[in-house]
Amino acid sequence: MELTPEDELLILNEKLLEAIDTNDYETYTELCDVNLSAFEPEAMGQLVEGLPFHAFYLLREASSASKQSTICSPRVRMLGDDAAVVTFVRLSQKSSPESGDSVASCEETRIWQRIDGNWKHVHFHRSFAGSIELG
Repeated sequence: MELTPEDELLILNEKLLEAIDTNDYETYTELCDVNLSAFEPEAMGQLVEGLPFHAFYLLREASSASKQSTICSPRVRMLGDDAAVVTFVRLSQKSSPESGDSVASCEETRIWQRIDGNWKHVHFHRSFAGSIELG
């Protein structure tokens, strides 16, 4: 059975978040357009363009903390055959021997575009929603 574009995009989006959680820059660059643009908390209100800003975080030495993301309430809106908006709330769990367990919530909008037959992540907007430290 062939996947719908919506299902394919949800799988790719999950793969993208896994690459972020595991500092897998190679997979991240395979999924992202070189001209990726973003508004995110780390950019302090500035539009960030290109991959170098993200490389700083993804190419760091992996810490002893384990991380995982869970996508909640995902929605895919196709914009024709070659573009789509994926929106969701992302729960990011982190467990560290130094700081214990925590969970953070972000509202995310990710834009995907089919380029040369492949889906590429071309823009995102991520807003911090909240976090808690767990005992």
